[in-house]
Amino acid sequence: MALSDYDYALPEESIAQAPLAERDASRLLVLDRRTGALAHRRYSELPELLRPGDLLVLNDSRVVPARLLGSKRRTGGRAELLLVHPADGAALAPALQESTGAHPWACLGQASKGLRSGTELVFAGGLTATVEGPLAEGELRVVFAGPATLGERLAAAGQLPLPPYIARPPTAADAERYQTVYARVPGSVAAPTAGLHLTPRLLERLAARGIVTAPVTLDVGPGTFLPVRSEDESLHRMHPEAFDVPEATAAAVTRARSEGRRVVAIGTTVVRTLESAFTDGAVQPGPGRTDLFIRPGYRFRVVDALLTNFHLPRSTLLMLVCAFGGREQVLGAYRAAVEAGYRFFSYGDAMLVEDGR
Repeated sequence: MALSDYDYALPEESIAQAPLAERDASRLLVLDRRTGALAHRRYSELPELLRPGDLLVLNDSRVVPARLLGSKRRTGGRAELLLVHPADGAALAPALQESTGAHPWACLGQASKGLRSGTELVFAGGLTATVEGPLAEGELRVVFAGPATLGERLAAAGQLPLPPYIARPPTAADAERYQTVYARVPGSVAAPTAGLHLTPRLLERLAARGIVTAPVTLDVGPGTFLPVRSEDESLHRMHPEAFDVPEATAAAVTRARSEGRRVVAIGTTVVRTLESAFTDGAVQPGPGRTDLFIRPGYRFRVVDALLTNFHLPRSTLLMLVCAFGGREQVLGAYRAAVEAGYRFFSYGDAMLVEDGR
C-alpha cells in the first residue's frame, strides 16, 4: 500500500496540548473490528467494556528525563542532546545507575552549526559530554562525565522529552502525568500513552471484575516519532527497541490462550513486544530487541484486543492499528473521532479495537 493510504485530515486544535484534570476522564471510542460499528464511551467505563477473565498486558517502562539543554564549551553556542541507549549494548536501566562515564551513549543531537566529533558540551549540575563521532540512523556516540550516576545527573539537569507536537516546554505537572501510574523500569524517551488513562482506582475495579493484569517492558525510543519518508511503506525500517517479558507474564499469556480468554494489549508497544516474543507457538520470556514493523497484511498471533491512543497520519503506529482493525474501518473511526471533537495524540483520548461478539 502507499503511504498516502494512511492519511487523514486533522485540525491543529484537535491535538491535545495538556492532559485532562483526571486521567480516566478521557473519551473512549470503541471499534468493533468485525462489523465496523462504533460506540462513544468513557475510559472510566473500561471495566464494564472488558470481559471477566481478560488478560490485560501493560508496558511498565518509565520515561527518562533524557533531554539535555546546554552549550558548547568552546563557543558557548546552544546545544541539545537526547539520550537514546547505551552505545555499547549495555542494558539501559542498569547503565543509568552506574557512574556517569561508565558507558558511551547513542544520542540524537542538535546545535548551532552542528555537532562535530570532538565537540565538548556543558550542562547544568557539573555534567559534561564529548561527541566521539557519528553512528547509524543520525545518532551520535557521546561520552559523559560528571559526579555521581548518570541517572542522578539526568534527574538534576534533564527534561522529559515531550513529543514534538506538544508546542510548549515541559512543566512540573508533566513529570507525573507523562508517566503511567505503574511505570517502573526507566528506559523510554516517550510514554506508552495508552496507559496514561489508567488510575489505581481503575486498576482495582478491573481486578474486582476478574480482569487480570501482567507487565512487559519495552523501552520506547525516538523512532516512535520518526516519519515514514518513502511513499512505499515497505522500505521503512524501524529503530530497534529493547524489551523484556517476565516469566510470569509469558506463562499468563500461554494460560489465557489455552483457556480461550482474550489477551488485551494496552498500547502498540505491548503489541510489538508480545508479537516479537512469540516463537515456537508461545510467547517466550526474557529480554530481546525488536524492529518489527506491523502493517496491514500482518497475521496477529497473540493479541485479541487493543487499547490505544489516536496516532499521527502516515505513522507506523497508525499502520499497526490499521493492521489490527482494518484500514478502512480504522480511518473511518478516526474521521468520526475528529468530527466528534476527540482529543488526539499523547495527552488525548483513546480507542478500544476488539471483536464485539
